[in-house]
Amino acid sequence: MVRAIVSGAAGRMGGRIIHMMAGVPGISLAGALERPDHPAVGKDVGEVVGLPRKGLTVSGSLAEVLPQGDVLIEFTQPEPTLEHLKAVAEAGKAMVIGTTGLSPDQVKELKWLAEHTRVVFAPNMSVGVNLMFKVVEMIAGVLTEGYDVEIVEAHHRLKKDAPSGTALKLAQVIAQTLGRDLNKVGVYSRHGIIGERTDQEIGIQTIRAGDITGEHTVIFGGIGERLEIIHRAHNRDNFAKGAVRAALWIVNQEPGLYDMQDVLGLR
Repeated sequence: MVRAIVSGAAGRMGGRIIHMMAGVPGISLAGALERPDHPAVGKDVGEVVGLPRKGLTVSGSLAEVLPQGDVLIEFTQPEPTLEHLKAVAEAGKAMVIGTTGLSPDQVKELKWLAEHTRVVFAPNMSVGVNLMFKVVEMIAGVLTEGYDVEIVEAHHRLKKDAPSGTALKLAQVIAQTLGRDLNKVGVYSRHGIIGERTDQEIGIQTIRAGDITGEHTVIFGGIGERLEIIHRAHNRDNFAKGAVRAALWIVNQEPGLYDMQDVLGLR
């Protein structure tokens, strides 16, 4: 039985992960974590996330709950995620990270820490989105000339980072396949008299509105035709299911950094 700890347990994603975990054989909730000043600390985690009482209280200390688990599942903010990863690495545990908005330096630190433990790090843990990564890679490998690439992403009004980690990952996959440097060809906004679109640029546009869970569209626009690949998330359960699947998988792997392509056997 894999013993999992959920960080950000009272949040939108943390709550759905706990719900999804309840119906999956081979994994159990061993700990629930929130920041020390969170009002959920000290309360039964079942009541916090809308389930029957579990006899397990939400903790404000990772040191308190980490010994009880095999893997930490984290969808929070960059700074606490890296601090928690350090503790996980020191304890020889595993970690599943869905946190987005990390800076290049923070990603570099994460990769270094992952060498000392087992980590799944993915901007999106949906099975459908990860198939989308694979599909757009294949399409970009064929449509190498004469097609403009645009990515449009939409999320709820509370999302803090933009573009989404998933949109950036899509852009990175396409840029790498086309042999382009995303730092040089990525275009994140357009306004005013901008001139003709270049052949090399990859557009990444952001929409924030209402309670949109997550939508990503990749457009390959040629002369006379347009190919669109679209993924729409109707709720957070698909991300939560992917995180649970990753937690079950990572505990049996060798030390290193993995993503959902590895979990799903897509590479």
